[in-house]
Amino acid sequence: MDGDKVEIDGGIMEGGGQILRVSTALSCVLGLPLRVRRIRAGRSQPGLRPQHLSGLEIVRDLCEGKLEGGEIGSTEITFTPGKIKGGTHTADTKTAGSVCLLMQVAMPCVLFAASPSELHLKGGTNAEMAPQIDYTVMVFKPIVEKFNFTFNCNIKKRGYYPQGGGEVVVQMSPVKELSPINLTERGTVTKIYGRAFVAGALPIKLAKDMSAAAVRCIRKEIRDLYINIQPVREPDDQAFGTGSGIIVVAETSTGCLLAGSSLGKRGKNSDKVGIEAAEILLRNLKHGGTVDDSMQDQLIIFMALAKGVSRVKSGPITLHTQTAIHFAEQLTKAKFTVTKSEEEDPSKDTYIIECQGMGMTNPNL
Repeated sequence: MDGDKVEIDGGIMEGGGQILRVSTALSCVLGLPLRVRRIRAGRSQPGLRPQHLSGLEIVRDLCEGKLEGGEIGSTEITFTPGKIKGGTHTADTKTAGSVCLLMQVAMPCVLFAASPSELHLKGGTNAEMAPQIDYTVMVFKPIVEKFNFTFNCNIKKRGYYPQGGGEVVVQMSPVKELSPINLTERGTVTKIYGRAFVAGALPIKLAKDMSAAAVRCIRKEIRDLYINIQPVREPDDQAFGTGSGIIVVAETSTGCLLAGSSLGKRGKNSDKVGIEAAEILLRNLKHGGTVDDSMQDQLIIFMALAKGVSRVKSGPITLHTQTAIHFAEQLTKAKFTVTKSEEEDPSKDTYIIECQGMGMTNPNL
């Protein structure tokens, strides 16, 4: 603590943009001034990238806060939050920086705002090193809404690497408090579906190849289930630039959703893209958790803010999740415990993430 600023070391553990997202969002919600040092210290281009800066700026704008050190390449920022207002705000990475990661940092803040918010997020919708927008809508949204809030996500335009140019509009009303979640029963897989897409200059055949390859790969492990992976060509007025990719989702008897996804890029065989997504899904199904490895860390901030005890059964704890837990505990009074899940077949690598949430209540409502 420096005076009354919380000090965050942005270079430890996962050491990436996620530390910034978790700590700025919590700083905004809790009204805690923050200093983050050594931002993205271990990355090949350390410091703030356009996407991280856009995320900081939208949080600053949402709460009329004060941001110092907010420029590209900066490795230290200080942030002093104000009252979270809500309203209409725009964040534009002006690159293929992920709109899904912008959503990640803004969402906890708008939940505790004084009035409803509409966020116009611009950048990449289907970008590397981030969830794809299809994942956000098909998997993240229904799961995170179990904390007892809802949001609307309208994909205006899709954008790909390297230009970006996509836009999504997120609408959300504030809540008084978040309810805890209990996701401990995996159930059996009841359906598998998804979408394989091409946009811009690429032929639909690539989408069909990705889809067929993914289906073949899943068939080897799961024989008795109809697998519906729709090949689609994004309409030209709804996509900017050229891109391709696939997401495959498994739904279980208890309502769990787990996924695997992959993006195409120049020189990468489309069968390989489909197989990659299928293998990620199968790996997520094998560990026996109720959430996949991409969802794990995204739940932590909500568990920390919720009122009561949340429990989530997952596969092996990712470094992203360990990092989110570390900073959530540092900034809130929430307490996390992770234990190996003992109840079933010992070959399964399953854990229970438990959190006594801090019970944040919205001071503006």
